[in-house]
Amino acid sequence: MKETVLNKFAQLYGNSEGAKVYFAPGRVNLIGEHTDYNGGHVFPCALTIGTYAAVRKRGDRKLNFYSMNFESMGVIESSLDDLTPSKEADWTNYPKGVMWAFAGRGMVMDCGLDIVLNGNIPNGSGLSSSASLEVLTGYLLKELYGFDVTNVELAQIGQYSENNFNGMNCGIMDQFASAMGKKDHAIFLDTADLSYEYAPLKLSGAKIVVTNSNVKHSLVNSEYNVRRSECETALSELQTVTDIKGLGDLTEEEFEANKSVIKDEVRVKRAKHAVYENRRAVRAVEALKNNDLKLFGELMNASHVSLRDDYQVSCEEIDVLVEEAWKIDGVIGSRITGGGFGGCTVSIVKDEAVDTFQEKVGTAYRERTGKTADFYVVEIGDGPREL
Repeated sequence: MKETVLNKFAQLYGNSEGAKVYFAPGRVNLIGEHTDYNGGHVFPCALTIGTYAAVRKRGDRKLNFYSMNFESMGVIESSLDDLTPSKEADWTNYPKGVMWAFAGRGMVMDCGLDIVLNGNIPNGSGLSSSASLEVLTGYLLKELYGFDVTNVELAQIGQYSENNFNGMNCGIMDQFASAMGKKDHAIFLDTADLSYEYAPLKLSGAKIVVTNSNVKHSLVNSEYNVRRSECETALSELQTVTDIKGLGDLTEEEFEANKSVIKDEVRVKRAKHAVYENRRAVRAVEALKNNDLKLFGELMNASHVSLRDDYQVSCEEIDVLVEEAWKIDGVIGSRITGGGFGGCTVSIVKDEAVDTFQEKVGTAYRERTGKTADFYVVEIGDGPREL
């Protein structure tokens, strides 16, 4: 990938002398979905797939962006004097948003950049190609301009720019997982205060398999922001009778005792998911520490049911993938992962069942939906770096 982006860089910008290459990973979330903006726990890990950038400073204020994933768009030109979101800017709104957020913190770029990007995360798959791009942009700005910023702050800047520049009301999980990734570890993150611990992912005799439904999700234009506001309303109703800062502060019992103050049945279901999913994430990490993979898998399965029925962010194709996975001997757990409305499932599959899993789930998915699924046996990798 390094050679690929450097060759394209030389082709577009004359040569690749002085260009540097950086990488930031995508992520998969094992459990704790739609809890990150509700003050709950999440359990993601960084992947070895992600986004690569070849980049070099310019002598003027011009910004040139090129993505090998969107080659038909050619080089998209902009400038440091035009860090405003626009429809025409298309995907470049993500890196420009990060530059805008850096400037808002007093970290102002003194010259423009030529950039070539290439990602091997499927777009719209729910594996956080946007967060990977945001963290990558933040990391290369830090390195090239000498900005004093930690990786946790890179995650916060990425989330801030996506919320305020791109209008996507996401939580911090995706950016945090990309910025703070550690090989062979998942990150147990409390989104209420950003305290975290690395948990070794010792899946002895099993693999993580990500299955892409190839149903694209576009969260900005979807129900994602609606879910967030439903939870915020439910929270404010619960705060009339409980002293909580977020839905993640409640146990299941406390929620059941107080849910009658939520005035709408749909909001009850949304809040129930946030509360129960948070407790599932906490129990899942305990299960992993006790080497209880069976319980971990059961919690993953329960997570999917909740996301399907209470949070209603699944879709027919994703449900087919999960249902077919559950039928196979050797599947420890399977669920939707990511924001939802399409994208991917994540499954933990025993080594000896991985081939059968791909064959049987793939065939059944084709027969039931007419679509083709893609499978990735993923490895857990480190956070952003220069190559």
